Amino acid sequence: MNPSIYWITGLPAAGKTTLALALAEGLERAGCRVGVLDGDELRKGLCSDLGLSAADRTENIRRAGEVARLMVHNGLTVVCAFVSPFQADRQKVRALFAVGKFHEIYLSTSVQECARRDPKGLYGLAKAGRVTGLTGWDSVYEAPDAPELQYDTKTMATESIVREVLEARRGVE
Repeated sequence: MNPSIYWITGLPAAGKTTLALALAEGLERAGCRVGVLDGDELRKGLCSDLGLSAADRTENIRRAGEVARLMVHNGLTVVCAFVSPFQADRQKVRALFAVGKFHEIYLSTSVQECARRDPKGLYGLAKAGRVTGLTGWDSVYEAPDAPELQYDTKTMATESIVREVLEARRGVE
């Protein structure tokens, strides 16, 4: 299978990392060499010098896109899980890849559902005023205009999403 990139975007707690790991497993079963890039993991190392300002968020996504580009260039299919709140930043990453190689997956799960899940306690901290700049709460999230795929993880199970993504992949190869 040809190397490509799956860019999963959505609000915090929408299920991006869960989907990324499950999709990577499915792609591996389908015979792909796969790498996963996760926003939380990159912020522990490569992007640990960045904060949550708009400029820092843009730089975080620029770095992630460049790493993904190198991975695809070296024969890996890359699954990326990033909030990536700005449409322009996602478009810049898309522009790094040949047409048909970049697949944007938008998890359109509502802020109410994400806040209900709140696995890291971020929405609770934001509600209490102890955290500011939480995307979707008091910081903007620009939903994709035309993602290749879109799912609400409140109404669709991860396994079903993975099955649909893999079916879509087979349809374009």
